[in-house]
Amino acid sequence: MNAINWPDGFVPGFSDNFCSNEVIVSCLNSKEIWPLLNQPLLWPTYYQNSANPRFYDDKGPELAQDVRFYFETFGFPVEAQVTEYIAPADGEPARLSWHGWAGEEGSDDRLDVLHAWLIEDLSDNRVRILTQEVQNGKPAKELAKAKPNPMINGHQEWLDGLVAAARARQSR
Repeated sequence: MNAINWPDGFVPGFSDNFCSNEVIVSCLNSKEIWPLLNQPLLWPTYYQNSANPRFYDDKGPELAQDVRFYFETFGFPVEAQVTEYIAPADGEPARLSWHGWAGEEGSDDRLDVLHAWLIEDLSDNRVRILTQEVQNGKPAKELAKAKPNPMINGHQEWLDGLVAAARARQSR
């Protein structure tokens, strides 16, 4: 199976917080998952921890390499920019990553994250959806100590909602 591509400054184990969630489900494929992830305006329809998505520079409604966008999650207003964008293709996994930030640079409330997704088709009509996030900053240190872990639980809800939304589209 494939792995996330991590840029310098966002390598798990050398950060303030890291979370990883994954599902492998049958009877779905990457091309059915991708449209729901690739359009931030759809996120709040299946993931209640996402709100008020919008694009900058007359971009959207789909993400693309280097596109800037905004959304709110976990109580943070997140400014974001896509750092890796590879749509699904036969035999190759889809990849989507963005650098997200909240707060002023150098301030105690600054949070920098790299949120990455990997969606790959597996044998026997299965799809693997992996989402991982690296976080740096004082808020990340606080999130890392929280029990239960809000990042793990929130991202699992995102995965579950994504799969449910894709299955609902199949039955239309």
